[in-house]
Amino acid sequence: MGRLECMSTPLAEVPKLRLPHLAAAKAAGEKLTMLTAYDRPTAEIFDLAGIDLLLVGDSMGNAMLGMDNTLPVTLDQMVSATAAVAVGARRALVVADLPFGTYETGPEQAFLSAARLVKAGAQAVKFEGGARVAAQIRLLSQSGIPVMAHLGFTPQSINALGGTRVQGKDDASAEVLLRDALAVQEAGAFALVLELVPADVAERVTAALEIPTIGIGAGAGCDGQVLVWTDMAGLDEWAPSFVKRFGDLRAALTEAASAYAAEVRAGTYPDPAHSF
Repeated sequence: MGRLECMSTPLAEVPKLRLPHLAAAKAAGEKLTMLTAYDRPTAEIFDLAGIDLLLVGDSMGNAMLGMDNTLPVTLDQMVSATAAVAVGARRALVVADLPFGTYETGPEQAFLSAARLVKAGAQAVKFEGGARVAAQIRLLSQSGIPVMAHLGFTPQSINALGGTRVQGKDDASAEVLLRDALAVQEAGAFALVLELVPADVAERVTAALEIPTIGIGAGAGCDGQVLVWTDMAGLDEWAPSFVKRFGDLRAALTEAASAYAAEVRAGTYPDPAHSF
């Protein structure tokens, strides 16, 4: 079903996107669309717009909660946001991040954390790392919890990486990235996010994999794209250089709030039409 068809079809009749649809899209050369979402209203809007995947990202820490990075985000916060997004997502596949400190010690920890997100409404989980988390990916996949992997710049490793830096810029690091990509695929990941990776390297990784790649700051050669929705819609004053603003929500909300304040102060709202 195409995007425009999705928007014009009653939600009750729209089929839920499933993992086989993602594999079929890669095989057919159809690009996948993904946006972050952290609450019901935005999830519902993006679902109606025909976005394929909604990522309940730990980027919530930066985008919504005023944190400097994703590290302080808790599993409880992710569970709450996932439950809200799941209510609004009728067609889109909901993927939820495992936050820092909830999967690194081993497969059992990863499973217990992921199970909470699935119970909250996620259809899949995402976490960062390559071969070092292959055991976690394998156990979750075998236990019925689909896993989206994440390579390149991995925000939870921002301290070890020395900041927000493009990864895979030289031949040696690009080769490590490719090996990690093949490792997560072999372990059972159904898709792979590539973040801040040179376009030619991301294209090479995409061609080497059977599973779809979702790029963010990784060029047009990936099988799909993801953006933090507040960047995409222009809610913040600043956005990364790889982001195209597809709207100016900050200006629209400022205008609406200013108009509301002006009418309240002038005594023109509420008027008879908005009173009982």
